[in-house]
Amino acid sequence: MNFYKELIRPLLFLADPEAVHHFAMDALVFSGPWLRKYAPAPDPRLARTVFGLRFPNPVGLAAGFDKNGVALPAWQGLGFGFAEVGTITARAQPGNPKPRIFRVPQARALINRLGFNNEGCDAIAARLQHLRDSGLWPAIPVGINLGKSRVTPLEEATADYLLSFQRLLQFGDYFVLNVSSPNTPGLRALQDRAALDELLEHIQSRNTGNKPLLVKIAPDLGWEAIEEILALAVEHKIAGLIATNTTVDHSGIPEARRQQGGLSGAPLRERATEIVRFIAKNSKVPVVAAGGIMSADAALEKFDAGAALVQLYTGYIYEGPGLIGQICRALLQRGGTGGFGS
Repeated sequence: MNFYKELIRPLLFLADPEAVHHFAMDALVFSGPWLRKYAPAPDPRLARTVFGLRFPNPVGLAAGFDKNGVALPAWQGLGFGFAEVGTITARAQPGNPKPRIFRVPQARALINRLGFNNEGCDAIAARLQHLRDSGLWPAIPVGINLGKSRVTPLEEATADYLLSFQRLLQFGDYFVLNVSSPNTPGLRALQDRAALDELLEHIQSRNTGNKPLLVKIAPDLGWEAIEEILALAVEHKIAGLIATNTTVDHSGIPEARRQQGGLSGAPLRERATEIVRFIAKNSKVPVVAAGGIMSADAALEKFDAGAALVQLYTGYIYEGPGLIGQICRALLQRGGTGGFGS
């Protein structure tokens, strides 16, 4: 019996999605040190090195779940091979009005329009420093996902990202520029060649520790736009791309369930895989796959398409932490590689 899917999830899905999220995060904060202490040793056959970092396994937590970096010890304890904090903005902000998370169970999907709700880079940096000082820092790579503050004009976005990047530089093993959320007005314009060129140039000029820098792209981009991003990735020595963010295409869910916001989950699987495959075919830039990974088979599909790593968000909500182990076991049955290279 799948304890989570048959007993826990039905109860959680009776309540408001955001209230459940806060409850789950509180539980993970409380249990994190214990989970970390008693986590089983990772299987060395699953380890791999990507953009200079060693990952104990290639299954990570996507940004958006632990926005404020409150539960880092728990993610290692649950079996993730890496965890991504954020999205973090330079200024603290409440995000969009509630309700702003919507389940679509018949499509195994979520819609969110959270709007980068987070405590801001200063408060989160202080928390991460305290965690490091406490000795509870996880033994898995920690990524930090950065976004633009809502009140910052688009023409001042570079300075906004730079402030967060410099404040958090010492804490992240890698950094991600989120220029693809559909829930901050105008943000996706930063994927345009000129805007992204400027942003990458300035961030890399301040990247004194040569931390791996990634860009998270939208699934709604055309192939020409993705080719332009690939060219910029080479020019600015970008370590990797995350494919993909949520989609504004809601045609994969019933019309009555459509809401303003980004759609994630099973309906995104095919498009996300197409983009992973396109990037892998047309570039040597490593790809971190996110989108529609609701099962071990869906994860293997991403690896077969050329992904170096995968990230979970909606799949974790629908399937529970057992999905991490399912993916890892499926990889081991393939001999530990699952079709991806090092």
